[in-house]
Amino acid sequence: MFDIDKLIRENIRRLQPYRSARDEFKGEAQVWLDANENPFESGLNRYPDPMQLALKEKISTIKKVRPQNIFLGNGSDEAIDLLLRAFCVPGRDRIMLFPPTYGMYTVSAAINDVAVVETPLDDDFQIPVEKVVPRLSDERLKMIFICSPNNPTGNLIPEAQIRALAQNFRGLVVVDEAYIDFARSDGMLPRLTEIPNMVVLQTFSKAWGMAGIRLGMAFAGEAVITVLNKIKPPYNVNGLTQKAALAKLDRLGGKAEEIHRLIRERDGLQRELQKLPVVIRVFPSDANFLLVRFTDAGGIYRQLAQKGVVVRDRSKVVPGCLRISVGTKKENQRLLEELKALT
Repeated sequence: MFDIDKLIRENIRRLQPYRSARDEFKGEAQVWLDANENPFESGLNRYPDPMQLALKEKISTIKKVRPQNIFLGNGSDEAIDLLLRAFCVPGRDRIMLFPPTYGMYTVSAAINDVAVVETPLDDDFQIPVEKVVPRLSDERLKMIFICSPNNPTGNLIPEAQIRALAQNFRGLVVVDEAYIDFARSDGMLPRLTEIPNMVVLQTFSKAWGMAGIRLGMAFAGEAVITVLNKIKPPYNVNGLTQKAALAKLDRLGGKAEEIHRLIRERDGLQRELQKLPVVIRVFPSDANFLLVRFTDAGGIYRQLAQKGVVVRDRSKVVPGCLRISVGTKKENQRLLEELKALT
């Protein structure tokens, strides 16, 4: 059974969190003399809401998750780092990954001196649950990271696999759903209350089209969110980011239309790429990118770059493969034209 009290690092349990001026006073005032701010009005001279309450309320309505179950950070990378800092003892504890997957899990673990245990995905880029479950009894294993849809492979991890791991694990199962808006699935967020040891990560960087504001979301049980809020920097989401996100949340129709267009472009690009002699295989995708195996991935990457078309070389992670983000119709056509010129 999941018991968060047994999971929290002892020093984090004892920690008395820093309380900012805006934490101590809630409400409106006529005169603000508590935070040593510059008093001359510029629209940005005051500290932002440290708990992002207005933004969480809007996200709560859209995602159908209580505000108490939402953490907002400087990209999902901040949430990943804070989870490691809160629940993994440096030099002792471990996390489990399923490569090939998102590289920041490994980097964040290394920064926090947390060991990484790897169980590679199978040939279909799925988790070999029967191999993983026996390894979950390791008392030093504190977290499992599952990227779904996975980066760089693009495929969704089935709910049954995630549930099976969560049910057999006393630590946290972190499901990174950065690309879930492009999948034919609602993902794991609707199951949040059913799986107490699950954390779901999402972002404004992909389907929302706001990578520049660096805003990530973590959804979890209230006890986990309380710990993240306890150790985060006082004003971790700046005022400009909060304003931009609030404005974007008022324009949901535009997001839905862009997702529809990108999925249509993705499916068309997949069909056209598969026709090319330089392409060996285009893997199925539930994301806004395609993983493509080429006859000469490195050479094709360099030739495209020389023509001003930049894709991502993932051949060191998945042999022979480039990862291609889905662009506009014009950008995708340019890519295809350059690839055809190579044949």
